[in-house]
Amino acid sequence: MRGPHNIWRLIRTGATFERTGAMRVALEALDAPPGLRLAARVLGWPFQWLGLRGDPTQPPVLRALTALGPAYIKFGQIMSTRPDVVGSDLAQQLRVLQDRLPPFPVAAAREAIASELGQPVESLFSHISEPVAAASIAQVHKATVAATGEEVAVKVLRPGIERAFQRDIDAFYFAAQIVEMLAPSARRLHPLDVIRHFEGVVAGELDLRLESSAASEFKANTEGDLRIEIPGVRWELSARRVMTLDWVEGINLGDLDALNDTGLDLEDLSERVLQMFLSHALRDGYFHADMHQGNLKVGSDGQIIALDFGIMGRIDAYTRRVYAEILIGFIRRDYRRVAEVHFEAGYVPADRDIDEFAQALRAVGEPIFGMEASQISMARLLAYLFEVTERFGMETRTELILLQRTMVVVEGVARSLNPNINIWTVAHPVVENYIRRNVGPLALTRDLGATARVLMKFGPKLPQLVEAVLRRELHPPVEPPLRNNRHVLTFALGLAVGAAVVAGIGLVL
Repeated sequence: MRGPHNIWRLIRTGATFERTGAMRVALEALDAPPGLRLAARVLGWPFQWLGLRGDPTQPPVLRALTALGPAYIKFGQIMSTRPDVVGSDLAQQLRVLQDRLPPFPVAAAREAIASELGQPVESLFSHISEPVAAASIAQVHKATVAATGEEVAVKVLRPGIERAFQRDIDAFYFAAQIVEMLAPSARRLHPLDVIRHFEGVVAGELDLRLESSAASEFKANTEGDLRIEIPGVRWELSARRVMTLDWVEGINLGDLDALNDTGLDLEDLSERVLQMFLSHALRDGYFHADMHQGNLKVGSDGQIIALDFGIMGRIDAYTRRVYAEILIGFIRRDYRRVAEVHFEAGYVPADRDIDEFAQALRAVGEPIFGMEASQISMARLLAYLFEVTERFGMETRTELILLQRTMVVVEGVARSLNPNINIWTVAHPVVENYIRRNVGPLALTRDLGATARVLMKFGPKLPQLVEAVLRRELHPPVEPPLRNNRHVLTFALGLAVGAAVVAGIGLVL
């Protein structure tokens, strides 16, 4: 950690927001309390001369974020899908961050392509267009494959992006340390773990070989899904800083005027976006975790086209079941069961009162039912959820950070298409289907079968394992003393008992 550089970076962040006029706009959009407004202005105003000027032709917040660099731009991309939090005007401005940032020269892209693929550009592509999309980390060109004449999309990392991103992450780590030092109550949120998780996720975007692999896996998972299209990877034309995919035509999901002109049912489209995300998260445990409007298109047949696979989420089978049971509990308004699931999963300390927790969850869930989504203030809802988690000692679950963030983004996308969408009503069939298949007698039978297969692998070795442990238990060495003999013996005997049960399980299966 480079202390002086990080202090300078944070000061310049506040100064840039003040100098560009973004501080006032952001505080008003977030409806910040008077005390926070005063503190922000006092801290930012004396140093505003140190702030970056940015592009004076851009609106204030956009101007500040683009001047500060890629990590700040990523934050702006997420907030562009939350008009209920930052307001519709600011959200509309921030959508520019998704795929319409200033590009870098085509000559630099051609140089990167030749260097990465080890061949002259002319032998690979007969034509490379000007950038068709430019985002915080990379930009995309439409190109024609020299050998076949096929049209493809070539993604190239921005020059020097790795160094610029690391500079921002260092500052975020420093800020997280300051928060942990000055606000002990915030330690339960594990701010350093959150930054580590964020760093790991976005670091994946800086190696396009990983993104190519993610796109390939995601395409394989969705092959049988209706009205979803994932472009194929051209592996022979991809490397660490260059990725080539099949070219797909479609209308950007953020272009509401163009979507309306096609006559598409936007209400149906909004529901499909939300259900697509839930289906991938619950069914596959692997989901697109950057589903803002800039990464989603609609094809001529109404199919949803997903692009940009730099940020993908993965959750294990157990966490999926917990997540599904929490969702279905809210959908069924069974707050007691939602509370029980939290306790069973260890999300809430066992010494807390489960009935009080269920009552607090009811206060979160009840306002949603019977209301249009446009009537619900997500900002106030999230603020109350934070109060609940703080009161009951819940700690941040790093494995759920990406899932929770993506859920917020996807809901924002769906709401932009249909402001009156009710997320619980739309989610119901997807979650019910998952519960029916994965929580119940059928799931129990599958789990028993998986357990039996694992135990059978140890079957031939069980007699030797038990004998070895018994010998050590009966004749322990003098130096050093054998530790945890009872635990080892219990494990070995447990395997033996398990092996004995395998035959019975096999009969059931």
